[in-house]
Amino acid sequence: MAYISNALRQLVTARAQGLCEYCQTAQTIVIEMELDHIIPEAAGGATEADNLCLACISCNTFKSAFQTGVDPQTGAVARLFNPRQQQWDEHFRWSVDGSQIISTTATGRATVARLQMNRSLAVHARHLWVQAGWHPPKAI
Repeated sequence: MAYISNALRQLVTARAQGLCEYCQTAQTIVIEMELDHIIPEAAGGATEADNLCLACISCNTFKSAFQTGVDPQTGAVARLFNPRQQQWDEHFRWSVDGSQIISTTATGRATVARLQMNRSLAVHARHLWVQAGWHPPKAI
């Protein structure tokens, strides 16, 4: 894995406003975040600001080196959400109670499935965060 300078880490974190750019979980809740290569290094992705995003450990682990996922609605392969090229609210929205990520496009559905964004533990945690007033984030 390529070296990432502190300055580049700070730039990516500030740009993301301290939120996982996939599931929108706040760094203040999960504490530890990682930098994700949107296009993985193994696929030729560069270690530069335009190819990096802030990701919670869960999203980054489930994403791994994948760039695509299966849209569970159609069964077709779709590209995963790219936070540098796409807007979160064009592919996702929050459920009424704020505990689940509702996907609105093939990209969104493939991303939610591949990153397991609505697994039971995550939904339960979000439910508690909503009760505490910590979630969902106010501005995306």
